[in-house]
Amino acid sequence: MSFIEKTEKLEKKNQNIVKSGIKLSFLTLISRILGVIREATKAHFLGTSDFADAFGVAFLIPNLLRRLFAENSISVAFIPTFRGYLEDDRDKKETQSFINSTFTLITFLTTVIVITGFIITPYIVKIFYKDTSAAIMAETTILTRIMFPYLIVISIAALFQGLLNTVNIFSPSGFTPILFNLSVILFTIFLQNKTANPARAMSIGVIAGGCMQALFQLPFVLKTGWKVSFTSLKNTFTNPGTKKVVSLIIPTIVGMATYQLNDLVSTALARRTGTGVVSSLQYSLRLQELILGIFAVSIGSVILPDLAGLAKKKLWNEYNEMLTNAIRIIALVCIPITFYSLITGREIISFVFKSRAFDDESVRMTLSVFVFHIAGLVFIASNRIISPAFYAQGNTKLPTLAGIISFSINIVLALVLAHFFKGPGIALALSVSSVFNTVLLFVFLKKINSTGTEKIAATSLIYCVKIILLSVISSIPVYYLHPVFVSRFIQLGRFLGNGIPLIFSAAIFFAVLFILLLITRDEMLKLAAGKILKRKRQ
Repeated sequence: MSFIEKTEKLEKKNQNIVKSGIKLSFLTLISRILGVIREATKAHFLGTSDFADAFGVAFLIPNLLRRLFAENSISVAFIPTFRGYLEDDRDKKETQSFINSTFTLITFLTTVIVITGFIITPYIVKIFYKDTSAAIMAETTILTRIMFPYLIVISIAALFQGLLNTVNIFSPSGFTPILFNLSVILFTIFLQNKTANPARAMSIGVIAGGCMQALFQLPFVLKTGWKVSFTSLKNTFTNPGTKKVVSLIIPTIVGMATYQLNDLVSTALARRTGTGVVSSLQYSLRLQELILGIFAVSIGSVILPDLAGLAKKKLWNEYNEMLTNAIRIIALVCIPITFYSLITGREIISFVFKSRAFDDESVRMTLSVFVFHIAGLVFIASNRIISPAFYAQGNTKLPTLAGIISFSINIVLALVLAHFFKGPGIALALSVSSVFNTVLLFVFLKKINSTGTEKIAATSLIYCVKIILLSVISSIPVYYLHPVFVSRFIQLGRFLGNGIPLIFSAAIFFAVLFILLLITRDEMLKLAAGKILKRKRQ
């Protein structure tokens, strides 16, 4: 293949990555909006009540296990291994055996965990409660048992996602969270009068939504030419590819366990500091996840297979450039949104959540934690971009170590700060530990990428400082004008009274920011403009 042909092939691949990223970001945007609507539905029916906290605790347990076995570990361990099979042109029968063994392993392990979880749920629930009525604890146990099987179906869905993403098919997996959120919303609305309480209706929606996520992706998996079926446990545990997945997944699970234990310990602390603290933290995190899901998760999902391919071919310049641009995109998005949200947080929360059961006190509680959560946005997002740089090279131990250290920092800070500041202290602890995690990832990245890490870190830091300065300048007019907009329109009610000021303030903030980016000839803005113009010419 000639140099020109290689260049054209690489350019075509880059265009496909951008196209896939745009599609996935759009689907994720819809999903995250529906996720916020899902939380708004919960806020409407449950507010910051004991039942809201009960649902939060109950969903936390299977959701924590989901993140361990599904969202990160399976994809992180499976994608590089499966990509290796494809890159090495392995025999199709051998590759199919690997897929079947991995599918069997996931189903077997998650089923064992769910059965165990059913038995010990009452003992797990006691961790979160102190001096609480037996009725609320019993209800939390019921809700947890309803949602525990979610772990099985969502883990299978994650395997399907990993398979599709490896062959650069992203849209089906991007669409499944939309089905999940719609399921929870609709089941809550239509079953809330037919169950003991709305929390049970939401729980039924969770398990139904998980089933939809797996079933929807199955036809697309089969369309790729690969099948999924069970094999014997002997074949499962002796398959070389599956053994490699296990070797990668164990340290990843340890690392993710430390990260997810942040949620577990934080929730336990929050539940013991007072009614409504758990739900206010979750409402705040949902707003943060709206941004993280649209950009950080989408970019991470798209670049992981390609980082793995570049690392395998030892194309380190392209590898470093892709990672640097991904981090700068995150900074360009997250830093301005952080400044805007700090000014307009009360109106954002009121617009999204304030309703029948979510009153002014609920708004106050959620805002008090939101300002600390949003302050750590860029670091949490960056961590989700930098981690794939390790996974692409088959290294799960270093991000695991970073996770353990940051977890320890978070727990110590949360224990101290929760005692004095309750919910806001827990939120601050998470943001501070995320800063440490980002620093540690950069330090550890140097161990596996010694030739380019310092340049990546320096370029990213300089760009972040620039965007911070531009965001400060853009915030000045909004800081003075936003209260004027609020006082002028607040009498129009929840949506118009909060929505119009938010629109006006956003228009001013981002217009000023855009002008400043043009004046400074921002590299990422020029890159985006170049991509758009090129697509128009084609």
